[in-house]
Amino acid sequence: MERLIHRLIPFNDQQKEAVDWARNEIWSIYAALKKYKKKPGKQEAARLRKQFQSLCATRTDYETLNSLLKRMANNEHELFRVLDRPEIPLHNNLSERDIRDYVKKRKISGSTRSDTGRKCRDTFASLKKTCRKHRISFWDYLIDRTSGSNLIPSMAEILQAAAC
Repeated sequence: MERLIHRLIPFNDQQKEAVDWARNEIWSIYAALKKYKKKPGKQEAARLRKQFQSLCATRTDYETLNSLLKRMANNEHELFRVLDRPEIPLHNNLSERDIRDYVKKRKISGSTRSDTGRKCRDTFASLKKTCRKHRISFWDYLIDRTSGSNLIPSMAEILQAAAC
């Protein structure tokens, strides 16, 4: 939430104060969400939503900040999903870390030449990450599947077992 506001470049003291205020409000909400995850409650969820809506409804002298606050308001459901499901993480650091290898490779070698190549790359990247998360050798899994020996359970079975 705060990343876009952090990137703003205010041109005067009023805009700087508005940006600083918005960033402080966002970090205050984030701290409250962390506490909420430990002890969820309907009243606290309502209070947090109201605080967020108040932040997003605020109009400052900085139009770019105002548009970002409006954009955040449009994403309220996504940003506050944790109020309905406290077990989910507050950030997407794990997801971003999962695609980091792919992004580095794409920057170095460019993209694929076809949709089939893109699908293949995406499938193998996902399979590799999933194997790594479940402490399975990606290479051994590929050999097991291509040889037909099926000594390693299918990925569907591995995921079902992990979900239980």
